Amino acid sequence: MTLAHPSLPEMRDELRVGEEFLAKYNRPGPRYTSYPTAPVWNDSFGPADHEKVLEEAEAAKTPVSLYMHIPFCESLCLFCACNVIIQKDKSVAPPYLDVLKRELQHISRNVSKNRPVVQFHWGGGTPTYLTPEQIEDLFGFTREHFHFASDSEIGIEVDPRVTSREHLETLRKLGFNRLSMGIQDFQPDVQKAVHRIQPFEMTRDLLFAARELGFDSINVDLIYGLPFQTPDTFAHTVDQIIGLAPDRIALFSYAHVPWLKKQQGSFAAHLPEGMEKFEIFRTGLLKFLAAGYLYIGMDHFAKPGDELAISQQNRTLHRNFQGYTTKAGADLYGMGITAISGIQGAYAQNYRDIPSWEKAVAERGLATMRGYQLSEEDRLRRAVISRLLCHTVVIKDEISREFGIDFDDYFAEELRRLDAPRQDGLVLLERGEIRATWLGRIFIRNLAMVFDPYLEKQQLIAKPLFSKTL
Repeated sequence: MTLAHPSLPEMRDELRVGEEFLAKYNRPGPRYTSYPTAPVWNDSFGPADHEKVLEEAEAAKTPVSLYMHIPFCESLCLFCACNVIIQKDKSVAPPYLDVLKRELQHISRNVSKNRPVVQFHWGGGTPTYLTPEQIEDLFGFTREHFHFASDSEIGIEVDPRVTSREHLETLRKLGFNRLSMGIQDFQPDVQKAVHRIQPFEMTRDLLFAARELGFDSINVDLIYGLPFQTPDTFAHTVDQIIGLAPDRIALFSYAHVPWLKKQQGSFAAHLPEGMEKFEIFRTGLLKFLAAGYLYIGMDHFAKPGDELAISQQNRTLHRNFQGYTTKAGADLYGMGITAISGIQGAYAQNYRDIPSWEKAVAERGLATMRGYQLSEEDRLRRAVISRLLCHTVVIKDEISREFGIDFDDYFAEELRRLDAPRQDGLVLLERGEIRATWLGRIFIRNLAMVFDPYLEKQQLIAKPLFSKTL
């Protein structure tokens, strides 16, 4: 059973909140692309542990998801909190690609050809920083070492400012079928403030070219909460996006983390906050719903026939370090600096800088900086948090049977703590399930946080670890 979709007037009423509500719920919290979250991981998990989980995955014969991190960008977008290297001189790419191939080759030794690659994603940075020839060479090298499923999802993040028609033609020829296109906002004053000048026409032309070339799915990324944004100006950007009709939309909350990314301090005085920031998101959400998109939850929208929407309805949606994905059950192998792997019951993260990563790959093939081996308790809580974030509902009997517990007894304290969000209209607590409301889908991170016992210790740390939930 899915939550009945209210009419737009009813939705507008349900999504009205006040300052007191935002003060209560708009607080730092994880995005839960993993559980436990990265601050829990430690450097006692090293390459030997990583090798062991590679062997376990090979023995289990699980499907494979590959992630490749290309960290380079030609210029710095001031809002960005990703691990990027700004370098106009593209001579840095070939040495990086050489090491990446060595790392890939090492990992492939633990992935037999009878384990299909069901998903392959290139992220960054800006993967189209590479030339079409470099992309073709790296992709060909990957195909030599792994077996791809006939229906594999092969996606790449593209920046319209540096992506050419030749890039798109090469990607399509190689078998890429999904594009994720960064946009953020079309307003000139916003673009100027965040140092990302990207006219609507440039984006439109690239998107239309991708459609013409036959890409199966096109996703666009927007950010709300950027400097100088208002509900009215953002409404115009959203109208332009709806006119482009992408298959999926990610409407991310701007993560203001100047303690990690100092450049963000340059526009701190011009950021919309509190009710204004919420109203910017609410404006976008209502417009996308009116245009026929389905609200997957948190920050994602999809057309009704899109795999993402179908997967959520079937309750097979999954969440990993790339966000929402339809490829549940696949082990994720990350390559390149800062890349994260999620294999069996463990996480492993590579070194964040090129010299350390390069040295580690040269010495033993893997560049594991830190990681984490999940306990049975972690697996249980990961299942609850994942189902809440992906399906917006937790069926208690499913969890009880899978882990041999009585859900209500085991999570008695968590259910008690969910009573306040229930009274505030975020969650429905039925006898057999926990279900997020439409307002609760916006603040679903807050609901997930109730089941995360690590947060209490993390909150004692002086420096912040997470951006706010809105």
